[in-house]
Amino acid sequence: MDAVLSGAALKIAMTCYPSVGGSGILASQLGEQLARRGHQVHFVSYEKPFRLDDSPANIFFHPVDINKYDLFKYPDYTLPLSVKLAEVSRRFELDLLHAHYAVPHAIAACLARQMLGSDRPRLITTLHGTDTTLMGQDPNYQPVIRHAIEQSSGVTAVSGFLRDETIRTFGVAREIRVIHNFFAPVSPGRTRRQVREELGMGDEFLVIHMSNLRAGKRIDDLLRVIAASRHRDRLRLLILAGGDFAPYRTSLAALGIESRVIVKAAVTDVENYLNAADLGLYTSEHESFGLSILESMFHGHPVLATRAGGVPEVMVDGQTGFMLPVGDVGAFVERLDAIVENPERYRDLGERGRQRARALFSADRIVGEYLDYYQEVLES
Repeated sequence: MDAVLSGAALKIAMTCYPSVGGSGILASQLGEQLARRGHQVHFVSYEKPFRLDDSPANIFFHPVDINKYDLFKYPDYTLPLSVKLAEVSRRFELDLLHAHYAVPHAIAACLARQMLGSDRPRLITTLHGTDTTLMGQDPNYQPVIRHAIEQSSGVTAVSGFLRDETIRTFGVAREIRVIHNFFAPVSPGRTRRQVREELGMGDEFLVIHMSNLRAGKRIDDLLRVIAASRHRDRLRLLILAGGDFAPYRTSLAALGIESRVIVKAAVTDVENYLNAADLGLYTSEHESFGLSILESMFHGHPVLATRAGGVPEVMVDGQTGFMLPVGDVGAFVERLDAIVENPERYRDLGERGRQRARALFSADRIVGEYLDYYQEVLES
């Protein structure tokens, strides 16, 4: 009898990029939340995912070994991943493989299912953005991504925007279920003042930015906003970096804001730094959802962000913050300065953002949507 029909715990493998980024964070949090609900979750990747708490007894991590044979100019990951997924599936009699990103994870999962020669485990593929907005434009990848989407037992996208873009880009006719990202906030372990003292600051207005620093995040625009502010001497910008900030160091010097910017890499206790901040600032060119925006909202901060991709599904312009045109540094500066000058006037933005985040993007709501979708796929 199907595990989901009999009320038994599901056995699920998650495969994702373990590096800092929204997809890995979502996969990790989803796995943790499923484990807390009694399901057995197996993470399969070349490293333990960033921010994954694997202390619960029903969370397992299975590393993928990548060999560097002289025959290959570049090390191959997809094939070893497929072998490991098949091995874990067979050993633990898994119900589901949940792949975050089509390439390489869903393709590897398709190969694993072919090796197993069975319709179990079923394959769920979650699209997070780059599959469609970047690799989907590349003729070297578009056919294999389309194949992964078509061969999956079920497909989800983290926003309606991404669903629509995927259908347009790949011309697929199958259903793509929209299941938004979620965030499960953790109570800060340190006080606001303690964190600010660690950062070497006092009562300055603290702007926070969290991202992988890739080109689409437009970090140069972010720095230019801080540099152009009338109140830059009262501001500090904290960047929680999921990538290498070194390429932007020269910009700090050129803009004269070296003393205004703090960069911390690979931070896991984001709740402490969010608690110490006053506003979230995101200048991205592309956002399929905007998980960092959601994290800022959960902590009651007004958000300034670009009106890009799925961002309008997360925040409401004028109610939880302000959405501005991509690249319009002047518009960002105007909004930022107004909030710095009178933070009390805009405090309601942060509170409404917190309420929206809790109402629409809580773990209980979104994990429940995933479990309902799992059941649909297993029963089909």
